[in-house]
This record gives sequence, structure tokens and C-alpha cells, in this order.
Amino acid sequence: MSSQELSIVIVDDLQFSRIVVKTALKKAGYNGVRMADNATEALTMLEHKPADVVLADWVMPEMNGLELTAKIRQGDEEKGTYTAIILFTANDGMEYLVRAFDHGVDDYLCKPPNPLELAARVNAAARVAAMQNDLLETSRRMSETIKHLQIMSLLDELTGAGNQRFLIRTLKTHIEEASTRHGGVCLALVELCELPHLRMQYGENIVNEILISQHRRLRRAVRPTDTVARLNDDSFGIIMHHTKVKDYKQASIRRVLTMIDNRAYKTSIGNLVISGRIGVYYYRGNEVIISAEELFKRARQKLQETHEDQSLKIAY
Repeated sequence: MSSQELSIVIVDDLQFSRIVVKTALKKAGYNGVRMADNATEALTMLEHKPADVVLADWVMPEMNGLELTAKIRQGDEEKGTYTAIILFTANDGMEYLVRAFDHGVDDYLCKPPNPLELAARVNAAARVAAMQNDLLETSRRMSETIKHLQIMSLLDELTGAGNQRFLIRTLKTHIEEASTRHGGVCLALVELCELPHLRMQYGENIVNEILISQHRRLRRAVRPTDTVARLNDDSFGIIMHHTKVKDYKQASIRRVLTMIDNRAYKTSIGNLVISGRIGVYYYRGNEVIISAEELFKRARQKLQETHEDQSLKIAY
């Protein structure tokens, strides 16, 4: 996508700051720039026309940059899109950088931004957004190609994910491949802690809304090639296959938990804060081969450890 085609929204309560950024971007060839003087106005703009990149000040009245980021990510989740977000701030400490990234921000610039650096960061952010949207489109197309799984009773009708039978079948294939090529297979079982209580309090429809959102979040948290399935007890299973065992990183599991815990779930009765727990078992292809059922059992045992120790959110 060329710079002329990019849609950019600048959000800052200071008019001077907005104009400085817009002028720098126009000089760099970015013509599709809109400006908003507060987060609410920016969200309205995005409803009428999505943006590839949002540039927002961290400190703003009523709704700050991190809160705006959460709103944009919620909208992206509902629409199946991705918006790149860059925050401006006068703070340059490492703790601010970490905090921004933990809240889903793509990049971070100190004020006032250098015009050349600003243009380069916007270009990089736009590439990230384009790549993410391509992956989402690929995922949508892949979903279309697996509709025939309904006939084979391998699809969960509520979420559109594979079901437990599908997970076991897929697991068998990956175990055999890992054993042959000495790769690795990770099975992570993901559970929402409050789901039984919410079912009793609000009923099945609200739980179904949460499960649909949960599937979307898990799909965003993993690679397009990873398998996400809804299991019989309303937990989810994730299969991550690695051609080389060294490619497995526990950070990928922590990212899944962060995706669950960091933002409330939007439902028809309002936003509900929910926490997750995960049981993980990793099979290395140079070990004695095990069955898919045994691997599933060991991952289930790990998940049970998080029930027995409430302070434990992930058991490996």
C-alpha cells in the first residue's frame, strides 16, 4: 500500500501538536490524514471509516491513549480487523515502553517527534497492520475451506472452531510428524476460571457470547498455522507444532494468558472481567512416541495443577 493510500488518524487534545504531526506526515507524502481533538471523536471517525494507523497522545482528558487503545482493540476484535497504534508521550523511561506494549500499542514515540523518524515509524506500523489484516483474511478463507468438517462432526457449531474430536485427530498427525522429524508439539489447554459461576448467574446465552469472544482472542494470540479447538467442557485446546524443538518459547503461552486477562469481555449485559488458566504439555519428537490421548491426558493433568494451586495461572 502506498503512502497516498494510507488512512491515518491523529488524536491529540492540543491543536498545535496535531498540526505539527499532520504537517510532517503531509511532507512525507501521507495525504489521508484525519485529526481528532479527543479519543471519543477518534472512535467515531473509525466507525465511519477505519484507519490503517492511529497516532495518539498518551495523556488526554476523559480518555487517555491506553484507554483508547483498548477501545480500538475491542472494535478490531468485533470486526475482524487490525489497526496499528502509535502513542506519543513526554516520558521516555523503559517502564512506560513496557506498559505501552503490554496494553497492545504497536509503537511509541517521544514528543516532539522527529519528522523523519515519525514518517518511518508510520510506514513500519502500516506494514504491520497490512500483514495482520492479510493474516486475518487468510484465517477467514481457511475457515471457509473447513466448513465441510460439519459433515464429519469435527466442528464446533457455536464458535466455528474444531471440536475435541478434531483436536485429537490433528494431534495424532502432529505427533507422528514430530516423531519422524524430531520436531515438537505443544498442547495448551485453556480454561476461563469464572465460566461456571457466570453460567449460573447469567445463563447459557451470555456464556456463549464469552466463548465466541474467547475463540477470537485465542486465534489472534497464536500463529495462523496453530490449531484452536473448543473442548467438551468449554475449555479450549491449542496445538502448536514446531519443526525444531528450540523454536518453542514459553512466552507464546504467556501471550495467550495476557490476551485473556488484560481486557474485559464485551457481552450484551456489559463488560465482564474474566481470568484464565492454562495447562501445557510439550512433546519432543526425540522422546518415545506417545498417543494423542496420552498427550491430552498429561496436558489435562497440568491444567488440574492450576485448580489445586490457585496462585498458579500456567502449569508446564
